[in-house]
Amino acid sequence: MSDALPALLARFADRSATVGIIGLGYVGLPLARAFAAAGLRVLGFDIDPGKVAKLNADRSYIKQIPDAAVAEMRGRGFEATDRFDRLAEPDAVLVCVPTPLTESREPDLTYVSNSARAIAAGLRRGQLVVLESTTYPTTTRNVVLPLLERGGLTAGRDFFLAFSPEREDPGNPTHSVTCIPKVVGGLDAASGDAACALYATIVPKVVRVSTPEVAEACKILENTYRAVNIALVNEMKLLYDRMGIDVWEVIEAAKTKPFGYQAFYPGPGLGGHCIPLDPFYLTWVARQYGFNTRFIELAGEVNTAMPAFVVSKVADALNDAGKPVRGSKVLILGMAYKKDVDDPRESPGFELMDLLLRKGAAVSYNDPHIPELPRMRHWPHLHMASTPLTAENLAAQDCVLIATDHTAYDYRFVAAHSRLVVDTRNATRGVADRERVVRA
Repeated sequence: MSDALPALLARFADRSATVGIIGLGYVGLPLARAFAAAGLRVLGFDIDPGKVAKLNADRSYIKQIPDAAVAEMRGRGFEATDRFDRLAEPDAVLVCVPTPLTESREPDLTYVSNSARAIAAGLRRGQLVVLESTTYPTTTRNVVLPLLERGGLTAGRDFFLAFSPEREDPGNPTHSVTCIPKVVGGLDAASGDAACALYATIVPKVVRVSTPEVAEACKILENTYRAVNIALVNEMKLLYDRMGIDVWEVIEAAKTKPFGYQAFYPGPGLGGHCIPLDPFYLTWVARQYGFNTRFIELAGEVNTAMPAFVVSKVADALNDAGKPVRGSKVLILGMAYKKDVDDPRESPGFELMDLLLRKGAAVSYNDPHIPELPRMRHWPHLHMASTPLTAENLAAQDCVLIATDHTAYDYRFVAAHSRLVVDTRNATRGVADRERVVRA
């Protein structure tokens, strides 16, 4: 056992440790809140000075964490900074940065590598480093470890290294970080001991696995499972649409089976940072081993085709009403990637908007959680503000497209005041006036 380990474990046990978190987004900020609530001092790092300034002024930029929660964190010693030369201060450094894909659908580990280099510049004896960002198996060992050891310190003896995948379900308070078991894979026994002791301060159960590769593969499996099953039900929707069968009724019937079936639901496309992207990390690394992940690639084809299918349904519905897409006013309801969150990452709403604009429609949107569209990497030209959801505005539209089924929407009100509604989420189920509604 490393002689640096007992002192680190003692600091975790008596809550005297400082936890550093790189990346204060939808994963990092809730994690910071959890550690602060557990009595540990938290130092948050982010390259965005605007986020840092807001947090240090007791203001939040994530819906699920109100300003009062940030003020409470600050009262417990939380501090945000963009000074990465302070990375030697924490006893544990958790990396929660984006892992996007390149234009050619290959892993982009720029943020992970930059974080590792920044940690290495101030890495000291006895520190724990944990990568939480979703990535392909072997990243921790083959990418992060060499960068950290460049300064001469050795993992497992001088410092500790582990992978523990983030598990966040935004908008669902019963699935907050403090309610979900945490999978932890240490590079060695000492690293596993350190990481497990850290997370035991905030989660109900730590699930220890043998290596970082197992923990990395676990996260990819979780997200690939969802991507493949969503693709299956999306394909069923395409088929049943042609056959005149209501896929939503089929799913409700199948749900009555008490074993062997879990309900997944179709939609206008995949959204969020995880499911649309992470399976392709496994696809990429599989090619390095001469293996083709056919299920994943086929699921990707099906899911990425859904926005075009939805736009074709909008065009058909407008045509039935005697209107071309060009010149028609289309209001998209919901630009978040899932209901009741303010997270627009990879939301299919952006592609729906872009496709409709390219066809000449006059497109606007409403989202109670996203008052203004942020600049997105793939959609920098889609920058507009949410339009009010009034009876007059609904009546002025040629089509209202439900892309995200926020709870805040009154769907009876929407259906009653709209000329035409295209519903991709079955949100209008139970609405009496259904003759104006087309489900897509």
